[in-house]
Amino acid sequence: MPPAFVYFDLGNVLAMFDRDRAFRQMAEACGADRAAVRAAVMSGLQNDLEIGRITWPEFHDAFSRRTGTRSDPSALAAAAADMFWLNVPILPVVAALERARIPIGILSNTCDIHWNQILGQRWGIVPGGFREIVLSYEERVAKPDAGIFQVAAARAGVPPERIFFCDDLLEHVEAARRAGWDAEVFVSAAELAAALRNRGLRLGL
Repeated sequence: MPPAFVYFDLGNVLAMFDRDRAFRQMAEACGADRAAVRAAVMSGLQNDLEIGRITWPEFHDAFSRRTGTRSDPSALAAAAADMFWLNVPILPVVAALERARIPIGILSNTCDIHWNQILGQRWGIVPGGFREIVLSYEERVAKPDAGIFQVAAARAGVPPERIFFCDDLLEHVEAARRAGWDAEVFVSAAELAAALRNRGLRLGL
């Protein structure tokens, strides 16, 4: 049977991002070396932020200690978050699913400053017609943990095998499959459209 609910990942699916740009901007904001910024962020702080274990002020305090810097928390947040742009080629796929009345959702590992940055772009697509938005920092669990797939499946309200999910990371796709979902690695909007078409969704694409 064709999918009854489609979940999209956010980063590098609905919106593209450049993490190195964020590191460069953060380095400029705090006066640290870019390598030191990357090391501090990727030492576990970003993960803690994305699963809601710490707040942005707590992130800023820990980051400042690890880099030996002082910076304005708001300025550093702006520098860290300004790294996204809309994946324009995916818009027809989202529009076609909405036109076909297939409920859609977002399932993303993200943090509050990134999510607010995306909302602030006013792209129209987000939150748009996405019926369910499941974000790791709000649920306090992140992909590939099985718990976030359980939450998302319950929110979708359909059997797991009727959920289709696309994500740019293979480990997240494999975790979705272990949860009983149908899932594919996102490569391009054209390949996503073909995958949905092969599953019986007539989207006119």
